[in-house]
Amino acid sequence: MARLVRYLLVGGILGGIALLAGFAVFATIVRRPPPASLPAADAIVVLTGGEDRIETGMRLLSEGKGRRLLISGVNPGTRANEISRMSGHDNRLFRCCVDFGYEAVNTSSNAEEARAWAADRGYSQLILVTSSYHMPRSMTEFARVLPGVKLVSYPVATRHYQLDAWWQHRPTARLLAAEYIKFLTAAVRLGAARLSAIWERGAVAGAPATAKKG
Repeated sequence: MARLVRYLLVGGILGGIALLAGFAVFATIVRRPPPASLPAADAIVVLTGGEDRIETGMRLLSEGKGRRLLISGVNPGTRANEISRMSGHDNRLFRCCVDFGYEAVNTSSNAEEARAWAADRGYSQLILVTSSYHMPRSMTEFARVLPGVKLVSYPVATRHYQLDAWWQHRPTARLLAAEYIKFLTAAVRLGAARLSAIWERGAVAGAPATAKKG
């Protein structure tokens, strides 16, 4: 019994260290700036819910980084012309090249909404635009839901949070801790989905041989 307690204690300590180390890596990742050189993709997906996300996506669209843009998770009560006016971009660009997704209510459903949109148009390369603190979880959810699509992240800095010195700013520290827990949950789902896909491929590959033996 004493040995079991000792093992549990050691396991708990090692698990805690691993979580803290993972959080340190996570906090480093969310402080990374957007890529200086961004190759063009088929299209751009912007996730609503944070400052400057739509403006950044529209700028990338106007620069030719994608042929079309999806704004996912739009409030059903928000009109397209209101978004156009708030973004500061020419309304003609919205009319020709922007689609609005009204069904998504969280990051996972953002990915589902983007999957249907990309599949309808045959897109296989997407630039994902969201806040920097939200990017790791978003990329993980999108990788699970869109396994055959190449994803390029373009994080947006958030002025209201102090990511460079997050440990000195309580609201930022709380935000990062909450996002880290959500990211771990998303990572577990991604791992499970990939293991399931590997298992299914193995089962399909083994089925003819099994049938032949019978």
